[in-house]
Amino acid sequence: MKIFAFTDTHGEEKIINKILSQIKKESPNIIICAGDISDLSKNLKKLILKFKETNTPFLIIPGNHETPKEIREICEKTSFAIPLHKSAYTVGDYIFFGYGTGGFDKTNKNFEKIIPKFKERINNKKVILVTHAPPYKTNLDKLDQIGHQGSLSIRKLIETIHPIVHICGHLHENAGNIDKINNTLILNPGNGKIIEI
Repeated sequence: MKIFAFTDTHGEEKIINKILSQIKKESPNIIICAGDISDLSKNLKKLILKFKETNTPFLIIPGNHETPKEIREICEKTSFAIPLHKSAYTVGDYIFFGYGTGGFDKTNKNFEKIIPKFKERINNKKVILVTHAPPYKTNLDKLDQIGHQGSLSIRKLIETIHPIVHICGHLHENAGNIDKINNTLILNPGNGKIIEI
């Protein structure tokens, strides 16, 4: 499976148009946005609808610049966009789990409550986890002078369900960085990265 992932475009149409050109060239099976496609929800519908031309399933979670409700309501009126927040999407042997919003809390009790629900849905499938915030204590959450700013709750989920890949964003300084937690590949795709699994 070929995934095209991106995050934190913040409504920059030049960046999104470049992403669309990359997608056309690469022909992925799935497109994933790990949040903050918009700048405080400005032109959110227009930005999401740009991905209709790819004719490819478009999985999206809200970042801290959108709400789950806004994303869901726009996606529900399309045939290609799938809201992944607190939800799952299955393709063959793969299951995608998503959790958006936030990015500023070390722990999230609401997030931790859904860990058992995610775990029971795996059914021997390979998991791809998509969150806006990065997990704690990796190359994706470390900021100069203030140290690790990621989520302990997301790290807990990774250590519980062992996804093969975790896609996240939020901290722009770490765009393009990769790391591992045990056998889970963790990456911040920035403005676009192909992942082949």
